[in-house]
Amino acid sequence: MRVLQRYFSVEIIRAVLFVMLALLALFAFFDLMGELQSVNKGGYRLQHALLYVALGLPGYIYEFMPIAVLIGTIYVLAQFASNSEFTIMRAASMSTVMAGSMLAKIGLLFVVLTFVFGEFVAPMTTKLAEKVKLNAIGASLAQEFRTGLWTKDLVRDNGLKGSVVGSRFLNVKEILPNRQLVGVKVYEFDSRFNLSKEVTAEHAEYIGDNVWRLSNVTQTSFPKSLLMQDISTVASIKLASLDVASEITPDILSVLFVDPDRMSAYDLAAYTKHLSDNKQGTERYAIAFWKKVTYPFAILVMMALALPFAYLHARSGGISLKIFSGIMIGMVFYLMNSLFSHVGLLNTWPPLITALVPSMVFLFMAMTALWMVERR
Repeated sequence: MRVLQRYFSVEIIRAVLFVMLALLALFAFFDLMGELQSVNKGGYRLQHALLYVALGLPGYIYEFMPIAVLIGTIYVLAQFASNSEFTIMRAASMSTVMAGSMLAKIGLLFVVLTFVFGEFVAPMTTKLAEKVKLNAIGASLAQEFRTGLWTKDLVRDNGLKGSVVGSRFLNVKEILPNRQLVGVKVYEFDSRFNLSKEVTAEHAEYIGDNVWRLSNVTQTSFPKSLLMQDISTVASIKLASLDVASEITPDILSVLFVDPDRMSAYDLAAYTKHLSDNKQGTERYAIAFWKKVTYPFAILVMMALALPFAYLHARSGGISLKIFSGIMIGMVFYLMNSLFSHVGLLNTWPPLITALVPSMVFLFMAMTALWMVERR
């Protein structure tokens, strides 16, 4: 069994790497063609476009790993069937369960690799890619919104640990690549949603520990018992700087400009909690979180789906036909996975169910196919 396990592992890993390289080359070419229209905007040059595309490849590795594993495994198993190697292995007392067990062990390696890319590598390189592009072009985030960027926060009576005494709405005109905020407006409301304070600042800099330092500040306070005829009680002061404690951090602000599917599960969980605490909709990010958690295990489903191809002999179709079938199955899985995210969001399905349905459907297909080939 050790010899067979090693033989399966070497052949499948080699095939998967070849398929992954082909997919990466294809989509890197498409991305580069799309980036060429941005070349020569500001300081954005061809070398920046190449670096931007290269930094996006880890995200594609995460997304296409199940498809690459499916196609690579089908190719290897189809070769074994074509050369009658799999028939000899079965004659030597290798059962379907044993074959599935060997594939599962190889699949676990790809599960771990996919998790590492999805949780650590891809989120980091995606942020770095956007930073490289913005720095080169000289642009800033939030410029495409007419009124700037809006987000909501809670006001507590003792920094971040006290009881909630109100809510805060933050409006930012621009977010610079160095994560500095430009054109900041803060509106604070009490527990009855009466406006209690308005703060405007030219700039805001994050100094750590959930504290923002606002510069060139104008602070206007509104008394609780303010009436239209008593407008003179409104107090306005100017400050050189003002520190504001907030649950909003640069990482949370950057979330608003990143595709949830490219975020880590940790960031998704943190942002989902932030939205929940502020009584905002969490469905989109909750679905993305559960997809991030369950997606690596789709590789095991793809392995199970590839196993029946080992039982199809040459007369059932050549290797090229089986590989084409694998490509079609992989693309259907990829499209179905994306489709169910939108359908689940529209129909308010439970996020975990929305994330699991595509894998469960394909697992059922794999079990049905194995049952049929076993009967034959």
